[in-house]
Amino acid sequence: MSTTSTTEAARWFSEAASITVLTGAGVSTDSGIPDFRGPQGVWTKNPAAEKLFTIDNYLADPEVRRQAWAARLKSPLWTAEPNTAHRALADFARTGRLRAVITQNTDGLHQAAGSEQVIELHGTAREAACLDCGARGPMTDVLPRIEAGETDPPCLVCGGILKSATVSFGQQLDGEVLDAAIDATREADLFAAIGTSLGVYPAAGLCDYAQAHGARLVILNAEPTPYDEVADAVLREPIGEALPRLLGV
Repeated sequence: MSTTSTTEAARWFSEAASITVLTGAGVSTDSGIPDFRGPQGVWTKNPAAEKLFTIDNYLADPEVRRQAWAARLKSPLWTAEPNTAHRALADFARTGRLRAVITQNTDGLHQAAGSEQVIELHGTAREAACLDCGARGPMTDVLPRIEAGETDPPCLVCGGILKSATVSFGQQLDGEVLDAAIDATREADLFAAIGTSLGVYPAAGLCDYAQAHGARLVILNAEPTPYDEVADAVLREPIGEALPRLLGV
């Protein structure tokens, strides 16, 4: 693991012509959205909650769907605002050197902060999708039905099972979205993994693509990751403090 300082890593950012950033749940915790695997994570505190994110359980068990819809209704997403990290990336994009923000998050806060080149690997929680006919629409059209008493609202087009338009465990990533992420990674000369445990593939594998194409790999995360040993720099500072300094914004 590199002992590179934030100051030296910031110099790399200033010199890079094309930067691609991969973000995970740690980027949104300052906005009040808990991560999954951290000390205060959703699954750390309640391991059973992981069942709500597995597609086979969701399809097979109406109770899992009821719990999932109740959780969506109460989600902190609906009151969350972009934080310093989201805004720093949006500000940095104006330099023209940010190739893309690839995010594992589904909260839409990068876009809310003003980022435009956002690749949502795991979909979006701000839309609902039918698992039968594929119809999609704003999640805000479905949540009032939960408030009105529907516990497992069916698709209004075909009567099928509705779910947030996110990628659950057991679902395939959208091929075009993944290809776009790989292209953005290959075209970067610096790849930064921020607020992600790098434990979920294929997202974590983007680090391999980056290094195979000659990019420096910088990791900014509170907890250790499987890629720390091969990264050019591993930084443990709070993301909201370190990221603006790295980006020079």
